[in-house]
Amino acid sequence: MQLDDRQRAYWRRNLRLTAWLLGVWFFVSFVVSYFARELEHILILDIPLGFYMGAQGAPLIYLLIVWWYARQMDGLDHDYGVQDADGEQ
Repeated sequence: MQLDDRQRAYWRRNLRLTAWLLGVWFFVSFVVSYFARELEHILILDIPLGFYMGAQGAPLIYLLIVWWYARQMDGLDHDYGVQDADGEQ
C-alpha cells in the first residue's frame, strides 16, 4: 500500500514528535540519573536535585510527556482530518 503525500507528512510529524519526546525521556531517565552525584549540590526546596528527580521529578516529567503527546496528537489528528469517527476531540 502506497501512502500519499498527506499521509507521509502526518507520519513524519508523528515520528518527529515521538523522537523528541523519547529524547526527553532518555535524558530524564538516564542522563540525570547518571549524574545524580554531581547534581547533589543543586537544591530544590532544600532537596538535592538528584534525589528529587528520582523520587518525584522524573515521574512528573513522564506524566507531562504522556499529556504533551496526547495533546499534540489530538491537534495533529485535527489538522489532518483523522480524528475519531464520531468526531470527538
